[in-house]
Amino acid sequence: MFRAKTLLALSALVPMLYAQSPSSLELMTTIPLPNVSGRIDHLAYDAAGQRLFVAALGNDTVEVLDLSKGQYLRSLTGFHEPQGMAAIADLNAIAVANGGTGTLQMIDAATFQSRWTVNIGGDADNVRYDPIAKRIYVAAVGGLFAVSAANGGSIQRVVIDGHPESFQLESAGTRVYANLPGIFSSQIIASDRKTMSVQGRWSAGCGGNYPMALDESTSRLFVGCRRPARVEAIDSRSGTVMASTEAVGDTDDLFYDVDRKRIYVIGGEGFIDVIDRQGDTLHRVNRVSTRTGARTGLWVASLSRLYVAVPARGSEGAEVRVFAAR
Repeated sequence: MFRAKTLLALSALVPMLYAQSPSSLELMTTIPLPNVSGRIDHLAYDAAGQRLFVAALGNDTVEVLDLSKGQYLRSLTGFHEPQGMAAIADLNAIAVANGGTGTLQMIDAATFQSRWTVNIGGDADNVRYDPIAKRIYVAAVGGLFAVSAANGGSIQRVVIDGHPESFQLESAGTRVYANLPGIFSSQIIASDRKTMSVQGRWSAGCGGNYPMALDESTSRLFVGCRRPARVEAIDSRSGTVMASTEAVGDTDDLFYDVDRKRIYVIGGEGFIDVIDRQGDTLHRVNRVSTRTGARTGLWVASLSRLYVAVPARGSEGAEVRVFAAR
C-alpha cells in the first residue's frame, strides 16, 4: 500500500517539475492557416525567400507563410494529398510528394508555378535532397526512389519490401537510413546510395518507428516509436540500440539540435518533448503543450526555430506555432 501511494505521489509531481523547469522552447508567435482543415503533414523552409511551405494533406493544398513578416501568404492548389516536402535551394524550388497520386512535383519557390511532375509510386511520402548528387529521394511503397532534381528523370530505386517512412542521408558518406514500421516487427534499413542496394537490416527496438534524425558526427540515429512511445539512440554503424527513453505518443517528426545536444519530439498526443542528450544518455527535460493531433513540424537550425503544424480542432483553427530554442 505504501509503495502504491508513493508511486501515485511521484506521478502527480512530474507535471509540476516540468512546469517549474526553465523551458527549452519559448513560443514566439502563432501564424494562422485560414481555411485549412484535416491532417497537416510535413514542412519545408525556403531560406532565400524566408518562406515556410506547409503540406496541408487534408486540404490538397500547400500553404505558404512569410516568415519575415510572420504571416500567412497564400494557398497553392493542384496537389493530391501532399505529404513530404524538401527545399531544393540550388534550384530555388520545393519538391512535394503527393500521396494520393504517387507523384513528385517540383514547384518554383518564387513564382509557385509547377516545373515538372513525375510518377514515383504508391503513397509517395517523405522527401530528402542530396545537393552533391543533385538527386531527390522519395519514400514510397516498394522502397526509396531517387530522381534527377533538374527534370525528374533517371529514376532509380532501393528495393524495400514495404513502405519506408522517415529516412536520413549521410552528407559525408553515401549511406541512407530508413525507418520501416511493421505490425509485428519494425526495422531500420541501411542502404548505399551509390549502388542503390540494401546493406543492413536492424531491429528498431520498438514498434511504429516513424520519425528519424541523424547525428552523423557521432554515428547516432535517433528514432521515434509509437509502440511503446519512446525515442531510441542507435549506432548507425552496427544498428545497436545504445539508449532509449519514454517520449510523447503518436510522434511523426523529431529533430536533433546539434548545438544544444537536444532532441525535439513532436507528438499527436499534444506535446513537444525536449530530450537532453549526454553521450548515450537520454533524459527528458521539458514537455511543451501544443494541441491534440499536432505531430509534424520542422527544425531550422540556422534560425534556432522549431515550427510545429497544429491542425484545426473544433472551433480552433489550424496554425503554425513558432518556438525559439533557449
